[in-house]
Amino acid sequence: MKKILSTLLLPAALLLACLNASAQQPAGARQPLTPEQMQARLRAQRSNPSEHHLNPDPVRAADTPYRGSKNFGKRIAVFGGSLSVNKESDIAKQRWADQLCAEVVTYGVGGAGFSLQQGYSLQKQVDTAGVYDIYVLWASTNDFTNNRECGSWKDYTAADGFDESRLDTQCGGINYCIKTLMEKNPQAEIYFFTSFRYFGREGGYNPFSDDVNETGLNFADYVQAQKDCCAHYGIPVLDQFSFQGINEFNYTLYYLRDRLHLNEDGYARLAPAQVDFLANGR
Repeated sequence: MKKILSTLLLPAALLLACLNASAQQPAGARQPLTPEQMQARLRAQRSNPSEHHLNPDPVRAADTPYRGSKNFGKRIAVFGGSLSVNKESDIAKQRWADQLCAEVVTYGVGGAGFSLQQGYSLQKQVDTAGVYDIYVLWASTNDFTNNRECGSWKDYTAADGFDESRLDTQCGGINYCIKTLMEKNPQAEIYFFTSFRYFGREGGYNPFSDDVNETGLNFADYVQAQKDCCAHYGIPVLDQFSFQGINEFNYTLYYLRDRLHLNEDGYARLAPAQVDFLANGR
């Protein structure tokens, strides 16, 4: 009889516990978004270049070593994810504007990747862009962290007949952006900034790590694929993954607490190399 009573009382106890837990939830508490809901929200965002428009400071522009450079006085458009558009990034981009006497406009949107499936993708961003002298494709971490297929340099090229099914890969998205921008302005310079390292997991900063995403690749594999796509089209690359000098010993000086996004000191550290690269495309 005791065993029977115990069997009957257990479900009732579990139900009571669940009811008590529900009662303790604050009124109107929101449930966490599912990955699908989060992506739907990210895709609903739009570029807002009018809010991310930097012009040179005349005083600083007058005292610059880049006055005779190829790209002095040009108009620059930037495409990317949060690393390209967060307010901290203005530390670097204002330096571009001042030292190159350049107008800098950012189309980047947080959560974006090159894959058509990743947020308000760079593919969508370049579709809406106007005509500029220089286009900067600034890679994010989002394709890797959201397990978008990396693909290869052949994705969405003449090699596969511009297969639109490959637009869901990182490489297909990169090649789409390059093709679209060249069609907008065949005389434009296109430059590529690789992804930064990030420090939320070993695979985000160690190029030799066995820490891989759901596609079986580590972050360094995605960065190498970025460079492969650019090599195919002769696009100059600033390898931000390799040259930063930021690693597990000093990253707390240059990253926000999320260990993913750079703080102002991080952008200030990178800005000189970015300006030097943008001045002549090398």
